Amino acid sequence: QVQLVESGGGLVQAGGSLRLSCAASGFTFSRYVMSWYRQAPGKERELVAGITGAGSIINTADSVKGRFTISRDNAKNTAYLQMNSLKVEDTAIYYCNAFGRNGAWGQGTQVTVSS
Repeated sequence: QVQLVESGGGLVQAGGSLRLSCAASGFTFSRYVMSWYRQAPGKERELVAGITGAGSIINTADSVKGRFTISRDNAKNTAYLQMNSLKVEDTAIYYCNAFGRNGAWGQGTQVTVSS
């Protein structure tokens, strides 16, 4: 079955960096758009960025443009989110997604940015 497993979250000071990974299995990874979403306490889940199967970046949120970069390695069935210049407001649970909002989700990884 489809599985998405995120890793790489943690506690970091403002201005720092983290790289999230999403290991996928159970489907032909290279054929599908992969996306990262995040959900902060008391807020709705929001799209951070998406990337096509061929590696074209789509739908990057304005709040992270210039700081976050989505990428993928189809040989490893893994998607990444490089997060630089982190801000306190980036604190959230970050989720990997395949097949759109009604598709498959990972369990999430917590990112906490301290001031």
